[in-house]
Amino acid sequence: MKRMIAIGCFVLLGLAATGCQKKPVAQAASGMQAMPVQTVAVTFAPVAQSSEYEGTIKSRRSATLLPQVSGMLTKIVVRSGDHVKAGQLLMEIDPRQQMATVASARATERQKKALYDYNVIELERQRKLFEAGVTSRDAYDQAQQSFGNTKEDYQSAVELRKTQEEQLAYYSIRSPFYGVVGDIPVHVGDFASPSNSPATVLTTVDEYKDLEAYIYVPTERSGQVRQGLAVELMDNTGKLLEKTKIDFLSPQVDSTLQGILVKASVHATPEVLRNAQMIKARIIWSTTPMAVVPVLAVTRQGGQSFVFVAQQQNGHFVAHQVAVTLGDTVGNSYSVSSGLNAGDRVIVSSTQFLINNMPVMPLPGA
Repeated sequence: MKRMIAIGCFVLLGLAATGCQKKPVAQAASGMQAMPVQTVAVTFAPVAQSSEYEGTIKSRRSATLLPQVSGMLTKIVVRSGDHVKAGQLLMEIDPRQQMATVASARATERQKKALYDYNVIELERQRKLFEAGVTSRDAYDQAQQSFGNTKEDYQSAVELRKTQEEQLAYYSIRSPFYGVVGDIPVHVGDFASPSNSPATVLTTVDEYKDLEAYIYVPTERSGQVRQGLAVELMDNTGKLLEKTKIDFLSPQVDSTLQGILVKASVHATPEVLRNAQMIKARIIWSTTPMAVVPVLAVTRQGGQSFVFVAQQQNGHFVAHQVAVTLGDTVGNSYSVSSGLNAGDRVIVSSTQFLINNMPVMPLPGA
């Protein structure tokens, strides 16, 4: 009998102990502790509505130097990267054969000049003799004809000499303007010719004071693109290199790219931007006030972007999950085109631990 009473007491004590353990758990489920969080108020700021395209830097004055005569390269007096003046000698093609041709043309010119000078004197002498009645009209006419022939011969020799001298100038390759020498793919001793297929490229000269960004805008933007729109030029990492504006708008559509060519002036130094360099170009269509939130406030689930907003419910704050539509980045913030209102308190800390309608406690000063 005593044993049965002891067992009954043990069971009662066990049930009592079990009941004592379940009661605190129920209290925790109904009274979850609020998580301390940092919040910021949503503000509206001017946000650029923009599109990003590939662009190419080009010099307004860029020359590819090709030979205009055939011959062996005997001099290269510049190196790649040299700054050269207009008319400065860059390289030379062997001119000896052409120099001999010029010398022959000059000798012929002198010969024709001597005969012409003689006939000038002879014509004047025959004129005086004819007027004095000493010689016949035929003799005077023959003198005039000889004068005319030698005059034409002399003028032809002069033009031939000038042509050969101009041809000789082609053997000296000179810079067409002030600029920077590009790659020099040829060497002394190479045979250069304009008749090669393709022609021998000697070098390039680019002027860096007048650079432009070439940008092709899709035709669907034809109603928006116009001169004066702001353009931001960036490198491949997104670093801003220069701010400029569209100053040229092509009246035609490029049939190959189905785009409209626009140009923007570039004033960066050659150390920043170079001819033929590929860059990113952001065209800013307009500026609109939009909600702006820190990047840290945004979470993503299944391709959708969300933020948590601290909202009051029954005198307490909860983290309310709000789907948002993001726009462009503005510094370290996202622009939001829909989902938020001015003054909303967006949570910016511990967002990875939050769930919808979870109790939160905004920290003082946030």
